[in-house]
This record gives sequence, structure tokens and C-alpha cells, in this order.
Amino acid sequence: MRAVIVWRRESDYGRTVEEWIRDFGMIQGMEIETVDPDSMEGQNFSEVYDIVEYPTILGLDDSGKVLDSWRGLPLPRMNEVAYYANPRKN
Repeated sequence: MRAVIVWRRESDYGRTVEEWIRDFGMIQGMEIETVDPDSMEGQNFSEVYDIVEYPTILGLDDSGKVLDSWRGLPLPRMNEVAYYANPRKN
């Protein structure tokens, strides 16, 4: 499984998301993938998963099926997302 957050760094919520991602890694000891919706990869990802609101967090299974999602602010509790995230590689 994996957790992915789609967000724009240069936005009203950018600092909030950046801090959440940092804290998530420190507290949960896990990584959440980040996707920039303005990149080519991010545009494709957003189209496939029909993402039109940012930030959006997706919990995906190994085949890419959406198991859970959170859209907009406020961001979800970290332990909700941790179930889907990958352990940090040291």
C-alpha cells in the first residue's frame, strides 16, 4: 500500500502541508509520497484519480485502487494516513 499527497508548494496551504509532511515523517517514522499537480507526472496522476481539490491525500492498495481519500483542509489525523504509508527506509 501507499499514501500519496497531491499539493502545490506555492499556495495558501503550502506551509501547512509542508509542516504536516515533515511531522508525519518524524512522528510516524513513515514516508508519504508527494505529487506536484503542475508537473507532467502530477497532471497524469490527477487525471487518473480525478483530483481537482488540493491538497488531496490518497490511500492506495498495491494495484492503485483508492482505499481512502481526504480532500482539502483540514488535513487528516496522521494515524489515519499511517495505515497506508510506507515505512521510512534508513
